[in-house]
Amino acid sequence: MRILYYLSDAMIPLVILYLIVYGFFKKVDLFDTFIEGAKDGFMTVYKILPTLIGLMVGVGILRESGAMEGMADLLAPVVNWIHFPKELFALFIVKMFSSSAATGLLLDVYKTYGPDSYLGTLASVLMSCSETIFYTMSVYFMTAKVTKSRYTLAGALFATVVGAVASIVLAGL
Repeated sequence: MRILYYLSDAMIPLVILYLIVYGFFKKVDLFDTFIEGAKDGFMTVYKILPTLIGLMVGVGILRESGAMEGMADLLAPVVNWIHFPKELFALFIVKMFSSSAATGLLLDVYKTYGPDSYLGTLASVLMSCSETIFYTMSVYFMTAKVTKSRYTLAGALFATVVGAVASIVLAGL
């Protein structure tokens, strides 16, 4: 088992070394290629920044206004029926919009219930079994100029619900 720890620690340096050696043998100007990639990355960030700021402000408003707790109270019968803790409903919803805001809620769960509690474990597994659907769709579809998302939203919501069910099962073990 220790070999896996060493291998995982060495993986990123090995990939970087591989890219340098590969570029050297293919006679690629690595520094200029790196600078060009960094420019492209910066331009991508520049293009998606307004969307990112809008999503962060929207999630902040929902969180601070109490709308998330109100929705959790409204949907409490359904949430209780599927044995999903009401305390994690806001985390589940916010994660679809913003991973950063969901991480803040996750830290609140840790402070309140502890990271080793059932709720702490379920929240951790839930965070890794879900995706920031609306953020991903808005940012990447906007960047790629996709106008018809077809079944993307339905499929992503279905996968998120399946991830939540899997989280409940796994945390219950």
